[in-house]
Amino acid sequence: MDWGTLVAAVSGGSLAISGTVLADYLRHRHEDDRGVGARRRAVYIEFIGAAGACHARLRQIAQAPGAEVDLGPATRAALSDAAIYEVRERLFIDATAVVAGAGQVMFEQLRALQRAVAAGASPVSPAFHDVYHPYIGAVWSYRVAVRKELEGQSLSPAVFGWDGWDGKDRCPICQGAVAAGE
Repeated sequence: MDWGTLVAAVSGGSLAISGTVLADYLRHRHEDDRGVGARRRAVYIEFIGAAGACHARLRQIAQAPGAEVDLGPATRAALSDAAIYEVRERLFIDATAVVAGAGQVMFEQLRALQRAVAAGASPVSPAFHDVYHPYIGAVWSYRVAVRKELEGQSLSPAVFGWDGWDGKDRCPICQGAVAAGE
C-alpha cells in the first residue's frame, strides 16, 4: 500500500470538509448579522416613530388644553396610545447599549414634556420650552447614535446651519425671551 496516496487523499478530504464547514458557518453568521441589523433598524425607526406620535399628541393637547376634561389622564394616554412603552422594551432587547441609552434619555425627556403638558404648560409658555428643547436635543442625540451605529457616520447641527440640536437658536419664543432679558 502506498501511504503517500492515502495521506494525500485523507488530507484533501479533511481540507474539503473543513472548508465546507467554515463556509457554511460564515454564511450563517452573515445571515444572522443581517437579521440582527434589520431587526435593530426596524425597532430604531419604530421607537422614534412612537415618540413622534406621542409628541404630536402632547403638542395637540397643549395647544387646546380646554378640549380635555383632565390633562393628566389625557397626557398619559398619549404615551400609551403611541405604544411607546412596548417599543421601548423591544429597543432595550435589540439595541446596542449606546442606542438604548440614547433612547432612554429621549424617553425621559418625553416624559418630562408629558408632565409639563399635564400641568397645563402651553406651547408658548416658558414651562413648555424648558422641557421641549431638551426633548428635541435628545431626539437628535438618538438619531446621531443610530446613524453612527448603522452607517458609521456622524452628524452635527452645523450640517443644517444650526448652533445646537435642541433648537433654542431657532425658536422665536426662546429668542424673544432672550431679547427681553429673561
